Amino acid sequence: MELRALRRDRACRNGPELFLHERAFDDCLERLDLMRRPFGSALLIGSPDPAWRGRLDRFAECVEVADPGPLFASAAGGACIVEDHWDPPSGAFDLCIAIGTLDTVNDLPRALQSLRRTLKEDSLLIGAMAGGDGLPQLRRAMHVADQVSGGSLPHVHPRIEAAALAPLLTACGFVMPVIDVDRVQVSYASLDKLITDLRRMGATNILNQRPRSPLLRKAKAAAEAAFRSSGDGSRTVETFEILHFAAWTPPALRPARPHG
Repeated sequence: MELRALRRDRACRNGPELFLHERAFDDCLERLDLMRRPFGSALLIGSPDPAWRGRLDRFAECVEVADPGPLFASAAGGACIVEDHWDPPSGAFDLCIAIGTLDTVNDLPRALQSLRRTLKEDSLLIGAMAGGDGLPQLRRAMHVADQVSGGSLPHVHPRIEAAALAPLLTACGFVMPVIDVDRVQVSYASLDKLITDLRRMGATNILNQRPRSPLLRKAKAAAEAAFRSSGDGSRTVETFEILHFAAWTPPALRPARPHG
């Protein structure tokens, strides 16, 4: 997962693009507001904006921060972790907010199991991640580029689909999972501008099977033309899919009352 950290570090150095992250984080805060439940200790995973930590102070007495990118983690005064290669403290938190990182782990079930382990009984996991139906115009443009170049390599990191997330949370030990899908449409003047935004989100390809060299000029031109043809000739609307999720750890079992 070193490349994942490097992508996030590049986004931090160049100035992160936060419009989707802010949208997801604000949604989590609104949901926490509606719960009106105090939390003792919270863990925020994914913090491209160091100010996020302070915005959680009204929900929890103590907030810790972690991020898979060393520079984001350092800027937020937190720890650098890899969620699916992490030995978390057991039962340390009663709230975990995970924003925009779980969609790029190698082993999502293992990452969710780690989060389950670090949460106390009757505790909340809430967050957001990119969904599998996002970026259709980019995927189409890259498919056209592959046809021109004669290759076929993955250009977009595979992501979980909405229908699969709730059963996965249940299988990893959570209860009462709730999944909501937010499809955000953004218009772009060019394919390059979309890719620039993805770089500044730390969301470009990190797969081992990814292309290791830039697109040939002919393939790049074909991808750009395909992207333009999906729009009105001047701008193309791309869709980002955000999966908002919330689930609880099971409450403590009450001891059976003696009969007698």
